[in-house]
Amino acid sequence: MTSYNIDSAPTAESTPGYVEIIETVISSLQEDRSAMVSHVEPGYVWKFKYGSVEVFVQLAGTQEEDELMIWAAVLKLPVKNEAQLLRRLMEMNWASTFEARFAISGDQVVVCAQRTLAELSPTEVSRNITIVATIADDHDEALQAEFGQA
Repeated sequence: MTSYNIDSAPTAESTPGYVEIIETVISSLQEDRSAMVSHVEPGYVWKFKYGSVEVFVQLAGTQEEDELMIWAAVLKLPVKNEAQLLRRLMEMNWASTFEARFAISGDQVVVCAQRTLAELSPTEVSRNITIVATIADDHDEALQAEFGQA
């Protein structure tokens, strides 16, 4: 596995399309040159700080059937009033998450988006990364304050 700061990353000659698009989007969103990337054949995983959250972007490969996945943790489980939290998350999924959604991954509530690369445009890549980062940053502190850890 190779890991390096995104600002000093080597060019990805073999996969210029999605890798360059993702790195351009992350460069525009990251704070304090926080972005890092790990390369594990055939994919990549980026991590960057956006507001009060860490956002992860995974490119599983470069074939049409491979996936782009973006996620950011907003709350650690278990929490107080879990039923109320789950209802709130479902309501937000319906009304305000666009292509993203709230989900549970292990012991964390995350905001995530996932899509295959087939017919994925640069605009969709940018939109999905931006939506996940923004929704996570907009809601993490309020959810932590209201529901906290049990």
